[in-house]
Amino acid sequence: MKNIIPTPNHQPPTAFFKHESAYVDDGAQIGAGTKIWHFSHIMKGATIGERCVFGQNVNVDGGVIIGSNVKVQNNVSIYTGTVIEDDVFLGPSCVLTNVTNPRSQVNRHSLYEKTLIRRGATIGANATIVCGVTLGRYCFIAAGSVVTKDVPDYGLVMGNPARQKGWMSRHGHILRPHPPASTNNQQPTTIMVCPESGFRYQLTDGVMRCLDLDEECPLPPDLSRGSQSYTSLKR
Repeated sequence: MKNIIPTPNHQPPTAFFKHESAYVDDGAQIGAGTKIWHFSHIMKGATIGERCVFGQNVNVDGGVIIGSNVKVQNNVSIYTGTVIEDDVFLGPSCVLTNVTNPRSQVNRHSLYEKTLIRRGATIGANATIVCGVTLGRYCFIAAGSVVTKDVPDYGLVMGNPARQKGWMSRHGHILRPHPPASTNNQQPTTIMVCPESGFRYQLTDGVMRCLDLDEECPLPPDLSRGSQSYTSLKR
């Protein structure tokens, strides 16, 4: 279908795009500019923000809440109980769950567990997120990982079960510490710098924060397009 952008003669300019093979049930709420591609299904009661992209064969259950600018790759199912904030990336065939102890003979529809994926988080291809956890802002779940507990903001986790291996910048690069510095006899802090953006990050008492841009602010336009590959900046 070529006319992805709605025209005044067909739909209002605020409409979302749905491929002809996709299904959107009555009662689903979908924001302007969102695109839903081949064979995907958005169920009644789902709430989706603006400018999201859902790839091929994606299912979104009723009761799911998804923010704006969320990218969902092919073959992902998002189950009731999941809350996804803005700017999240869900990689191909990643798995989300909503019951820790499922049994076919036991109906637990009233016991779905909440999974919160906070702003800017990335879940890699084929990773599994066991329900009931919170994935922190801008955390990075490596491909194939199995996450069974909360992940901190900017945390980089990998493996089965997933364990934290470091910190990831907002641009998706590993943060390396400079020598710790202390002032006025206070607790030492560690400053790290993203090799692509130049943003500084500070680790204090186990909590990572960006010093140059609030976590809730969008990236400046000149930094919202990647300029260097992960491999070229890997150290």
